[in-house]
Amino acid sequence: FKRMPIKQKAIYYITADSHNAASTSPHLEIFRKNDIEVFLLSDPVDEWLVSSLGEYKDKPLKSVAKGALDLEDLATSEDKKANEAKEKDLAGLTEKMQSLLGEQVKSVRVSQRLTDSPACLVADETDLGGNLERILQSMGQSAPDAKPIMEINPDHPLIRQLSPEHTHLDDWTRVLFDQAALSEGAPLPEPAAYVQRVNDLLTKAALIGN
Repeated sequence: FKRMPIKQKAIYYITADSHNAASTSPHLEIFRKNDIEVFLLSDPVDEWLVSSLGEYKDKPLKSVAKGALDLEDLATSEDKKANEAKEKDLAGLTEKMQSLLGEQVKSVRVSQRLTDSPACLVADETDLGGNLERILQSMGQSAPDAKPIMEINPDHPLIRQLSPEHTHLDDWTRVLFDQAALSEGAPLPEPAAYVQRVNDLLTKAALIGN
């Protein structure tokens, strides 16, 4: 708490089923870039702890994997303008990807938290996080049917090559969604279909390269 920058308005945390999963999460990328510390929580009880605690010393606790980020902690006014421009430029792509994924997602949007990964999944501010949902399911309890939000990194080379008219946008969209799910520890409902899509795309890329 004492090491927090003065301008930081929240205490950030991430929950996962292991310390390694938490420490390698793509949700941490913008925080690493800005040298902002994030609590890594990997014990199942941590999910209930942070939800009941709410805040510490007048600083709210905020999951880095839920909701939109408050860029006042993380970006300059120039960064915000650049992000707004990227959102406008990719509006057609995000709308098309959302249409392709259909009921699998709540929405697809341009990410403000990714610097290296092409995509990630986040929970809406009022929904359960993916880790808590999996904990409840492992205990035999039902969890509310909450769909994730997929965020894409506008600066990633793969995303820059995609457009609403891309020939293989359907395959790329589904592969990106499945990879984002895997990166947060979620099981794939159709792992064989994922492998087939990846193999097909790799084959097409190899043929073009030759």
